[in-house]
Amino acid sequence: MAQIVRPRRSVLYMPGANTRALEKARTLPADALIFDLEDAVAPDAKEAARANVVVAAQGRSYGKREIAIRCNGLATEWGKADIAAIAKSGADAILVPKVESAAQVHDVVTQLDAAGAPASMMVWAMMETPKGILRAEEIAGAHPRLSLFVMGTNDLVKDMRARHTPMRLPMVTALGLGMLAARAHGLTILDGVYNDIKDEAGFRAACQQGLEMGFDGKTLIHPSQVEPCNEVFAPSSSELEMAGKIVTAFRQAQAEGKGVVTVDGRMIENLHVEQAERALALDAAIREMLEAA
Repeated sequence: MAQIVRPRRSVLYMPGANTRALEKARTLPADALIFDLEDAVAPDAKEAARANVVVAAQGRSYGKREIAIRCNGLATEWGKADIAAIAKSGADAILVPKVESAAQVHDVVTQLDAAGAPASMMVWAMMETPKGILRAEEIAGAHPRLSLFVMGTNDLVKDMRARHTPMRLPMVTALGLGMLAARAHGLTILDGVYNDIKDEAGFRAACQQGLEMGFDGKTLIHPSQVEPCNEVFAPSSSELEMAGKIVTAFRQAQAEGKGVVTVDGRMIENLHVEQAERALALDAAIREMLEAA
């Protein structure tokens, strides 16, 4: 049975104060968009940005692109008003910065419910502080409405007093803990941003590393990063060819009552079939998005 998979290869931040950027986002091939009210917005523009992103989300003019809105921190003067506005915006999700406990997730859900958010609105959590990473498993299992982790690597590097390096060795522990917690509770998980928008080779290498680590996609800061990110995180033609062979061979073996399945000399187990089905489902979902664009 085909798995239901939502593509989140490329997830692009768009500054909420920039109406031209919000307009342009309608034509970008990103799988999902994050309308940002936090880092990308100056304090004196917070309220205008909030109004902008609500109007943009309510317009429902972004096709099949998933829309999340990042609120300001819960302890800031804008946090509660952001959550109340996002609840009625029609966005698919709210992205909460600097989540450090299960209690914070419950607080956000309570505020969303009080503001009349639909049950379909999901909560995404920014994992971007040492305390948050150390509590990742607790946070991941906090509430059924929590569906996704975003790794906030810039803030993590700052708080750890670490350095950004090509291989990201200072980040491996944090990325791994976030990944394990997310997978243990069935969450999607997105890799952090790549800061040098002119370094195409470095960006592609970071995407490949994220793919190999198990991330579902990557958060992005510039439209030029979308297409290479999509390419890396999509199943390759060779992967899809092998996936098709595996699924076909497994179904044929089942029909014939055989307990052993081999494809191109390789022993196939249930886990390989699950991986193959997911790759095929992701490809089908990507094609559906492209057709709807």
